[in-house]
Amino acid sequence: MPGPVFRAAPVRVRVPATSANLGPGFDAFGLALGLYDDVMVRVADSGLTVDVAGEGADTVSRGEDNLVVRAMRATFDALGGQPRGLELVCANRIPHGRGLGSSAAAICAGIMAAVALTAGGQQRLGPEELLRLATELEGHPDNVAACLRGGFTLAWTDDTGPHAVRLEPHAELRPVVFVPDKPVSTEEARRLLPKTVPHADAAANAGRAALFVEAVTRRPELLYAATEDRLHQRYRAPAMPESADLVDLLRGKGVPAVISGAGPTVLALVTNRMIHDILDVIDQSWAVHQLTVDAEGASILALT
Repeated sequence: MPGPVFRAAPVRVRVPATSANLGPGFDAFGLALGLYDDVMVRVADSGLTVDVAGEGADTVSRGEDNLVVRAMRATFDALGGQPRGLELVCANRIPHGRGLGSSAAAICAGIMAAVALTAGGQQRLGPEELLRLATELEGHPDNVAACLRGGFTLAWTDDTGPHAVRLEPHAELRPVVFVPDKPVSTEEARRLLPKTVPHADAAANAGRAALFVEAVTRRPELLYAATEDRLHQRYRAPAMPESADLVDLLRGKGVPAVISGAGPTVLALVTNRMIHDILDVIDQSWAVHQLTVDAEGASILALT
C-alpha cells in the first residue's frame, strides 16, 4: 500500500480550553471555553522543529515527547505513515496544570493538524475516530470531547470505545474562571479520591447531573442547585484549600461555582446579570477571566 500524501502548505489549528466535571458530572461533562491555543504546522524536508510561545514556554518539550507532536505522530500512524519532517509553532494561552484542559487542547491540536496535513485525512478519520484517538492519548474523554466538538458535551465509554453527545448551552451562559498562581497535578488530585462513596452521595450526584443538563441548556436559574457535588470536590480540597474556600465563598453568595476539572481553577457559571456581583468579592491573587462558551471546538483556520 502506498503511504499517505502530505500537503505542502502549512495549516493553522485553534483549540479551546475546556472545563470538565462541572460539579456533579464527574468524568462525564465538559464545557468548551473561549480561551485558545493556536498551532501552526507544516511538513518539512527532514527533522523536527518546535517553537513554543506563551503558557508553558519555559517548560514544554521541544522534542518528540511534546504532546502536540505525540498526538500528530499517533494520527499519522493511523493514516498510514509519517512525513519526512515537521515544523511546529505553538502559541499557548491556556494555563497549564490548572484544570482548564491544556493537555486535551494539545492532543486535539496535534490530531487536527495531522488530519489537515494529510490528503484525504478528513474523509478517513471521522468524528468518532478523532474522539477515540484523543481519548487514547488523554486517558478519558470528557475534556477532549468538549475540545473537539465545542459547546457542552456528555461523554462516556463502553465496550466499543468512547462516545460523546454535544448539546447547545443556554445563550446567556457566561463562564468566569478564577485561576491561581500555582498548579495542581491531575494525578495528585485523583489520588485523593476514595475507592468507594456513600450510596446517598452517589444518588444525590445522579440527580444533580440530570438537573444540570436542563439547567445549562434551558434554565440557567437552576444552575446553583445543579452544580452541587458530593463525589470529588470535598475529597480534593486538601490539595487546593484556597480554591475550596473560594468555591464556598461564591456559593455562599448564591453563585453556581465549582472546581474546574481536577483544579485548582474555580469556575463560576453565571449570566450577564450576575457577573458584577461576583467580581468585587475576589482578591487580587486570582487571575480572573470572563469568557464565552466556545461553539466551534477544534478548528482549522485560514492562513492570513
